[in-house]
Amino acid sequence: MTSHLALLTLSEKIESLLVQRNLRGMKKVQPALKVGYYLRAAQQLMETNGCILIGTGFPVAGTFETDGPVGAIALYNCLTSLGKKPILVCGEPLYSALQNDFACYPIPINDIDNAPTYTQKALKELQPELIISIERPGLSQQNCYYNIRGEDISEKCATFDFFMSLASCPTIAIGDGGNEIGMGNIYEAIGALDIVPSVTRCDELLVADVSNWGAYGLIAFVSLWRKQNLLADIKPKNILAYLSKLGSVDGLTRKNELTEDGLCFSCGEEVILQLEKICGLEANNL
Repeated sequence: MTSHLALLTLSEKIESLLVQRNLRGMKKVQPALKVGYYLRAAQQLMETNGCILIGTGFPVAGTFETDGPVGAIALYNCLTSLGKKPILVCGEPLYSALQNDFACYPIPINDIDNAPTYTQKALKELQPELIISIERPGLSQQNCYYNIRGEDISEKCATFDFFMSLASCPTIAIGDGGNEIGMGNIYEAIGALDIVPSVTRCDELLVADVSNWGAYGLIAFVSLWRKQNLLADIKPKNILAYLSKLGSVDGLTRKNELTEDGLCFSCGEEVILQLEKICGLEANNL
Protein backbone atom coordinates (compact mmCIF):
# COMPACT_ATOMS: atom_id res chain seq x y z
CA MET A 1 0.00 0.00 0.00
CA THR A 2 1.33 3.43 -0.93
CA SER A 3 2.19 5.50 2.12
CA HIS A 4 0.48 8.80 2.84
CA LEU A 5 3.81 10.60 2.43
CA ALA A 6 4.28 9.06 -1.01
CA LEU A 7 0.74 10.04 -2.00
CA LEU A 8 1.32 13.57 -0.74
CA THR A 9 4.51 13.81 -2.79
CA LEU A 10 2.61 12.54 -5.82
CA SER A 11 -0.12 15.12 -5.25
CA GLU A 12 2.49 17.86 -5.11
CA LYS A 13 3.90 16.69 -8.46
CA ILE A 14 0.42 16.70 -10.00
CA GLU A 15 -0.29 20.14 -8.55
CA SER A 16 2.93 21.52 -10.05
CA LEU A 17 2.27 19.90 -13.43
CA LEU A 18 -1.21 21.35 -13.71
CA VAL A 19 -0.06 24.97 -13.22
CA GLN A 20 3.29 24.82 -15.03
CA ARG A 21 2.07 26.91 -17.98
CA ASN A 22 0.79 29.62 -15.61
CA LEU A 23 -1.66 30.79 -18.29
CA ARG A 24 -3.79 32.93 -15.97
CA GLY A 25 -1.73 33.20 -12.82
CA MET A 26 -2.60 29.95 -11.04
CA LYS A 27 1.05 29.13 -10.40
CA LYS A 28 1.36 32.52 -8.73
CA VAL A 29 -1.57 31.93 -6.34
CA GLN A 30 -0.87 28.23 -5.74
CA PRO A 31 1.19 28.88 -2.56
CA ALA A 32 -2.03 30.10 -0.90
CA LEU A 33 -3.30 26.50 -1.00
CA LYS A 34 -2.24 23.74 1.38
CA VAL A 35 -0.22 21.12 -0.47
CA GLY A 36 -2.10 17.88 -1.15
CA TYR A 37 -5.33 19.38 -2.41
CA TYR A 38 -5.65 16.95 -5.34
CA LEU A 39 -5.03 14.01 -3.01
CA ARG A 40 -7.62 15.18 -0.47
CA ALA A 41 -10.24 15.83 -3.15
CA ALA A 42 -9.62 12.45 -4.82
CA GLN A 43 -9.93 10.66 -1.48
CA GLN A 44 -13.28 12.37 -0.96
CA LEU A 45 -14.35 11.25 -4.42
CA MET A 46 -13.42 7.64 -3.74
CA GLU A 47 -15.23 7.59 -0.40
CA THR A 48 -18.51 8.80 -1.92
CA ASN A 49 -20.98 6.16 -3.10
CA GLY A 50 -24.16 8.21 -3.33
CA CYS A 51 -25.19 11.08 -5.59
CA ILE A 52 -22.36 13.31 -6.83
CA LEU A 53 -23.35 16.64 -8.38
CA ILE A 54 -20.99 18.12 -10.98
CA GLY A 55 -21.77 21.76 -11.75
CA THR A 56 -20.29 23.13 -14.97
CA GLY A 57 -20.91 25.54 -17.83
CA PHE A 58 -19.58 29.06 -18.35
CA PRO A 59 -21.60 31.29 -20.72
CA VAL A 60 -19.69 32.76 -23.66
CA ALA A 61 -21.00 34.48 -26.79
CA GLY A 62 -24.57 33.27 -26.34
CA THR A 63 -23.56 29.66 -25.80
CA PHE A 64 -21.17 27.71 -23.53
CA GLU A 65 -17.42 27.39 -23.51
CA THR A 66 -15.46 24.16 -23.91
CA ASP A 67 -13.50 24.51 -20.69
CA GLY A 68 -15.50 22.91 -17.91
CA PRO A 69 -17.82 20.57 -19.82
CA VAL A 70 -14.93 18.50 -21.22
CA GLY A 71 -13.58 17.79 -17.73
CA ALA A 72 -17.08 17.32 -16.32
CA ILE A 73 -17.92 14.72 -18.98
CA ALA A 74 -14.60 12.92 -18.45
CA LEU A 75 -15.23 12.80 -14.70
CA TYR A 76 -18.87 11.79 -15.18
CA ASN A 77 -17.84 8.87 -17.40
CA CYS A 78 -15.14 7.82 -14.94
CA LEU A 79 -17.53 7.86 -11.97
CA THR A 80 -20.18 5.98 -13.92
CA SER A 81 -17.67 3.26 -14.79
CA LEU A 82 -16.97 2.88 -11.06
CA GLY A 83 -20.66 2.41 -10.28
CA LYS A 84 -21.06 5.86 -8.72
CA LYS A 85 -23.99 8.21 -9.37
CA PRO A 86 -22.96 11.51 -11.00
CA ILE A 87 -25.39 14.20 -12.17
CA LEU A 88 -24.36 17.17 -14.30
CA VAL A 89 -25.89 20.42 -13.03
CA CYS A 90 -26.00 23.27 -15.54
CA GLY A 91 -28.02 26.12 -17.00
CA GLU A 92 -29.11 26.75 -20.55
CA PRO A 93 -28.04 26.21 -23.24
CA LEU A 94 -25.71 23.53 -21.86
CA TYR A 95 -28.49 21.69 -20.03
CA SER A 96 -30.53 21.13 -23.19
CA ALA A 97 -27.39 20.17 -25.10
CA LEU A 98 -26.42 17.42 -22.65
CA GLN A 99 -29.65 16.13 -21.13
CA ASN A 100 -30.25 13.43 -23.75
CA ASP A 101 -26.88 11.81 -23.16
CA PHE A 102 -26.25 12.34 -19.44
CA ALA A 103 -28.14 12.53 -16.17
CA CYS A 104 -28.61 16.29 -15.84
CA TYR A 105 -30.31 18.73 -13.50
CA PRO A 106 -31.22 22.30 -14.61
CA ILE A 107 -30.53 25.54 -12.81
CA PRO A 108 -32.27 28.75 -13.99
CA ILE A 109 -30.54 31.62 -15.76
CA ASN A 110 -30.45 35.17 -14.36
CA ASP A 111 -32.20 34.36 -11.08
CA ILE A 112 -29.68 35.13 -8.34
CA ASP A 113 -32.31 36.39 -5.90
CA ASN A 114 -34.30 33.16 -5.98
CA ALA A 115 -31.29 30.88 -6.24
CA PRO A 116 -31.05 30.03 -2.50
CA THR A 117 -34.64 28.78 -2.41
CA TYR A 118 -34.23 26.85 -5.66
CA THR A 119 -30.98 25.33 -4.38
CA GLN A 120 -32.52 24.20 -1.09
CA LYS A 121 -35.28 22.38 -2.98
CA ALA A 122 -32.73 20.78 -5.31
CA LEU A 123 -30.54 19.61 -2.43
CA LYS A 124 -33.55 18.10 -0.68
CA GLU A 125 -34.57 16.30 -3.86
CA LEU A 126 -31.14 15.07 -4.97
CA GLN A 127 -29.56 14.36 -1.55
CA PRO A 128 -25.98 14.68 -2.81
CA GLU A 129 -23.08 13.20 -0.86
CA LEU A 130 -20.50 15.29 -2.75
CA ILE A 131 -20.68 18.43 -4.89
CA ILE A 132 -18.07 19.40 -7.47
CA SER A 133 -17.84 22.62 -9.47
CA ILE A 134 -15.74 22.67 -12.64
CA GLU A 135 -15.31 26.11 -14.25
CA ARG A 136 -18.57 27.58 -12.98
CA PRO A 137 -18.83 31.38 -12.68
CA GLY A 138 -18.55 32.50 -9.07
CA LEU A 139 -20.33 35.45 -7.52
CA SER A 140 -18.22 38.56 -6.90
CA GLN A 141 -18.42 40.96 -3.96
CA GLN A 142 -20.88 42.94 -6.08
CA ASN A 143 -23.16 39.86 -6.19
CA CYS A 144 -22.61 39.67 -9.94
CA TYR A 145 -20.78 37.41 -12.38
CA TYR A 146 -17.86 38.66 -14.46
CA ASN A 147 -15.93 37.07 -17.31
CA ILE A 148 -12.19 37.24 -18.01
CA ARG A 149 -12.70 40.58 -19.81
CA GLY A 150 -14.31 42.12 -16.73
CA GLU A 151 -17.75 42.18 -18.38
CA ASP A 152 -20.84 41.66 -16.23
CA ILE A 153 -22.43 38.45 -17.55
CA SER A 154 -24.99 37.97 -14.75
CA GLU A 155 -27.94 37.95 -17.15
CA LYS A 156 -26.48 34.91 -18.91
CA CYS A 157 -25.44 32.96 -15.81
CA ALA A 158 -27.16 30.28 -13.82
CA THR A 159 -26.31 30.30 -10.10
CA PHE A 160 -24.53 27.25 -8.70
CA ASP A 161 -22.84 29.08 -5.80
CA PHE A 162 -25.48 28.17 -3.22
CA PHE A 163 -25.01 24.47 -3.89
CA MET A 164 -21.62 25.01 -2.29
CA SER A 165 -22.70 27.18 0.63
CA LEU A 166 -25.98 25.47 1.58
CA ALA A 167 -24.98 21.83 1.14
CA SER A 168 -24.35 19.65 4.18
CA CYS A 169 -21.97 17.43 2.17
CA PRO A 170 -18.34 18.12 1.17
CA THR A 171 -17.72 20.48 -1.75
CA ILE A 172 -14.87 20.64 -4.29
CA ALA A 173 -14.24 23.36 -6.88
CA ILE A 174 -11.89 23.55 -9.85
CA GLY A 175 -10.90 26.87 -11.43
CA ASP A 176 -8.19 28.41 -13.58
CA GLY A 177 -8.53 32.17 -13.42
CA GLY A 178 -9.98 33.60 -10.23
CA ASN A 179 -13.57 34.36 -11.22
CA GLU A 180 -14.82 30.81 -10.66
CA ILE A 181 -16.66 29.19 -7.77
CA GLY A 182 -14.21 28.23 -5.02
CA MET A 183 -11.78 31.10 -5.50
CA GLY A 184 -13.13 32.75 -2.39
CA ASN A 185 -10.85 30.34 -0.52
CA ILE A 186 -7.84 32.34 -1.70
CA TYR A 187 -9.52 35.69 -2.25
CA GLU A 188 -6.56 37.77 -1.10
CA ALA A 189 -4.14 35.96 -3.40
CA ILE A 190 -6.53 36.23 -6.37
CA GLY A 191 -6.72 39.97 -5.75
CA ALA A 192 -3.26 40.31 -7.25
CA LEU A 193 -4.56 39.12 -10.64
CA ASP A 194 -6.21 41.25 -13.31
CA ILE A 195 -9.71 39.86 -12.81
CA VAL A 196 -12.88 40.49 -10.81
CA PRO A 197 -12.53 37.66 -8.28
CA SER A 198 -15.20 35.34 -6.97
CA VAL A 199 -15.95 35.28 -3.25
CA THR A 200 -17.68 31.89 -3.30
CA ARG A 201 -15.88 29.33 -1.15
CA CYS A 202 -15.72 25.54 -1.08
CA ASP A 203 -14.20 22.86 1.14
CA GLU A 204 -11.39 21.98 -1.26
CA LEU A 205 -10.19 24.23 -4.09
CA LEU A 206 -8.20 22.80 -7.00
CA VAL A 207 -6.39 25.06 -9.45
CA ALA A 208 -5.12 24.24 -12.94
CA ASP A 209 -4.01 26.04 -16.09
CA VAL A 210 -7.21 24.77 -17.74
CA SER A 211 -10.07 23.66 -15.50
CA ASN A 212 -10.70 20.54 -17.60
CA TRP A 213 -7.24 19.36 -16.64
CA GLY A 214 -8.13 19.52 -12.95
CA ALA A 215 -10.63 16.72 -13.55
CA TYR A 216 -7.81 14.68 -15.09
CA GLY A 217 -5.76 15.18 -11.92
CA LEU A 218 -8.55 13.63 -9.86
CA ILE A 219 -8.94 10.73 -12.30
CA ALA A 220 -5.18 10.08 -12.06
CA PHE A 221 -5.49 9.30 -8.36
CA VAL A 222 -8.60 7.19 -8.90
CA SER A 223 -6.69 5.22 -11.56
CA LEU A 224 -3.82 4.60 -9.17
CA TRP A 225 -6.08 3.28 -6.43
CA ARG A 226 -8.17 1.15 -8.80
CA LYS A 227 -5.04 -0.21 -10.51
CA GLN A 228 -6.67 0.67 -13.80
CA ASN A 229 -5.61 3.41 -16.21
CA LEU A 230 -8.87 5.37 -16.38
CA LEU A 231 -6.99 8.30 -17.91
CA ALA A 232 -6.58 6.22 -21.07
CA ASP A 233 -10.36 6.32 -21.52
CA ILE A 234 -10.36 10.12 -21.84
CA LYS A 235 -10.34 11.38 -25.42
CA PRO A 236 -10.26 15.20 -25.32
CA LYS A 237 -10.57 15.49 -29.09
CA ASN A 238 -13.69 13.30 -29.15
CA ILE A 239 -15.35 15.18 -26.29
CA LEU A 240 -14.55 18.52 -27.91
CA ALA A 241 -15.96 17.29 -31.24
CA TYR A 242 -19.13 16.18 -29.45
CA LEU A 243 -19.52 19.58 -27.76
CA SER A 244 -18.69 21.43 -30.97
CA LYS A 245 -21.65 19.82 -32.70
CA LEU A 246 -23.80 21.08 -29.83
CA GLY A 247 -22.61 24.67 -30.31
CA SER A 248 -19.68 25.13 -27.92
CA VAL A 249 -17.04 27.83 -28.35
CA ASP A 250 -13.54 28.34 -27.03
CA GLY A 251 -13.71 30.67 -24.04
CA LEU A 252 -10.86 32.86 -25.30
CA THR A 253 -11.25 32.84 -29.08
CA ARG A 254 -15.07 32.52 -28.99
CA LYS A 255 -14.80 30.25 -32.01
CA ASN A 256 -16.49 26.89 -32.54
CA GLU A 257 -13.34 24.80 -32.72
CA LEU A 258 -11.66 21.84 -31.00
CA THR A 259 -9.76 23.97 -28.49
CA GLU A 260 -9.95 24.89 -24.82
CA ASP A 261 -8.83 28.31 -23.57
CA GLY A 262 -7.06 28.89 -26.87
CA LEU A 263 -5.12 25.61 -26.73
CA CYS A 264 -5.35 22.74 -29.20
CA PHE A 265 -6.89 19.51 -27.92
CA SER A 266 -3.41 17.98 -28.19
CA CYS A 267 -2.34 20.00 -25.14
CA GLY A 268 -4.93 18.20 -23.04
CA GLU A 269 -3.77 14.89 -24.47
CA GLU A 270 -0.20 15.76 -23.47
CA VAL A 271 -1.29 16.56 -19.91
CA ILE A 272 -2.94 13.14 -19.69
CA LEU A 273 0.27 11.46 -20.89
CA GLN A 274 2.28 13.39 -18.29
CA LEU A 275 -0.16 12.38 -15.53
CA GLU A 276 0.13 8.74 -16.61
CA LYS A 277 3.91 8.98 -16.37
CA ILE A 278 3.90 10.69 -12.98
CA CYS A 279 1.52 8.07 -11.56
CA GLY A 280 3.22 5.10 -13.25
CA LEU A 281 0.03 4.23 -15.12
CA GLU A 282 1.66 3.03 -18.30
CA ALA A 283 0.30 -0.35 -19.42
CA ASN A 284 3.39 -2.30 -18.41
CA ASN A 285 3.16 -1.03 -14.83
CA LEU A 286 -0.44 -2.14 -14.17
